[in-house]
Amino acid sequence: MPTPPVTGPLCTRDSLAADLRALGVRTGETLLVHSPLKSLGWVPGGAVAVVQAFLDTLGETGTLVVPTHCGDNSDPAHWMRPPVPEEWWETIRAAIPAYDPRITPSRGVGVIPETVRTWPGALRSAHPQAPFAAIGPGASRITEGHAVDCMLGERSPLARLEENGARVLLLGAGYDSCTSFHLAEYRVPGPVADVSFALSTPRGRQWVTVRDTDVDSDRFDELGADFERDRDKVVVRGTVGGARCRLFPVAEAVAYAERWLPVHRPYEG
Repeated sequence: MPTPPVTGPLCTRDSLAADLRALGVRTGETLLVHSPLKSLGWVPGGAVAVVQAFLDTLGETGTLVVPTHCGDNSDPAHWMRPPVPEEWWETIRAAIPAYDPRITPSRGVGVIPETVRTWPGALRSAHPQAPFAAIGPGASRITEGHAVDCMLGERSPLARLEENGARVLLLGAGYDSCTSFHLAEYRVPGPVADVSFALSTPRGRQWVTVRDTDVDSDRFDELGADFERDRDKVVVRGTVGGARCRLFPVAEAVAYAERWLPVHRPYEG
């Protein structure tokens, strides 16, 4: 079978930084990025060049933040992609390594967040399923204090990003990837659920279950479309490389979602 041809556009560290500046990314700001690498085109150096372009654009005073979630540190009873036999569940629960922010890889968020996670000087938050990683002078402020029973709520990096005037960049990603909307789920009536994971404790590795908000990105694409329509002057649209992008404040997205969710996705529990 023939190898498919390379597709463009051709993007370099310098051209990506120029595109980011043209979009409106500012030196010194705090930026939460959702970014599938393949959306950009052909990038010599891959994810490393992309991260370098972000750091060039944000400068020494800016902070780059990415989700580095690791959903495989979870109860295998809920696994669907793929499911595993029930007779394996107890063995898996006993064998999953405890979360370690230094070495536990991210899963399902792409190669750019994983590159940020391993970047020299990067810091990572403590939640064993939904940690964030950050590079820059604001990294400690954003990542510290991430409670194990607050995946994406008031004691998570999302709330710190909101407080610090951060913006979101959806770089080739849709609104269904917008984690900021989850912060609103903690502020409106909604379901809760048991969440389990392997965790390091003073007594060693333990399998821990906590009660937390049951977050769900269902209909986030509709929420995002309404947000973009109604807050047209807030959402900056453009392209970086071959990727369609949207840039907007975390606080604006959360506030809009707090109003939208009770109307369009009401909780009936």
